[in-house]
Amino acid sequence: MIRFFDLIFSLSAIFIFSPLLITCILILKFTGEGEIFYLQQRIGKNQIPFSLIKFATMVKNSERIGAGTITVRNDPRVLPFGKFLRMSKINELPQLFNILKGDMSVIGPRPLLNKQFSMYEEEDKKIICSVCPGLSGVGSIIFRDEEEMLSKSSDPHQFYQDYISPYKAYLEKWFVKNSSLFLYFKLIFITIVTIIFKLHNPLKMINNKLYKFDDFKKS
Repeated sequence: MIRFFDLIFSLSAIFIFSPLLITCILILKFTGEGEIFYLQQRIGKNQIPFSLIKFATMVKNSERIGAGTITVRNDPRVLPFGKFLRMSKINELPQLFNILKGDMSVIGPRPLLNKQFSMYEEEDKKIICSVCPGLSGVGSIIFRDEEEMLSKSSDPHQFYQDYISPYKAYLEKWFVKNSSLFLYFKLIFITIVTIIFKLHNPLKMINNKLYKFDDFKKS
């Protein structure tokens, strides 16, 4: 049933946002380094890697320079138009085609790079990868400002490993264990509201029993 809605929503979104997608393609083609799409290997369902599609927002080979796979707020590797795409989340829209292909769902655990995924415990990996990764989800909503969090740390890589990674695992496991069609639609609604109104504490709309990030760090 969820796959049916994934197809309906992704096809509808591609049609609705096609003028925006075409505009972004043209701007990216003639600005920055001329790159339009950026394919990145992520870990998908059953721990099978797939190529996640994004609009290109950073300089070429960005993973080999600066902070590597970690991106912080005002990262110098981000191109001018790329900054707008990232802030507005428009850079994520090409993943609608990943949903059509069946690599992803509209809602699910956020697919990670192998480096970040390897930080999870083995049992957590099995649970999280038992479902399709999502364009949005609990982890994506809570950590929509992840770049800003990392930019405030003196050691972003260590901060991610010690705090963000275990909390993400906790949130994604909660999603898998509570997955339902109702939660699917609820998280779609919360994603839209969060992007438009920039909610500071969306946890209350998801589930009051989930920890806040600051509470989790103290535990």
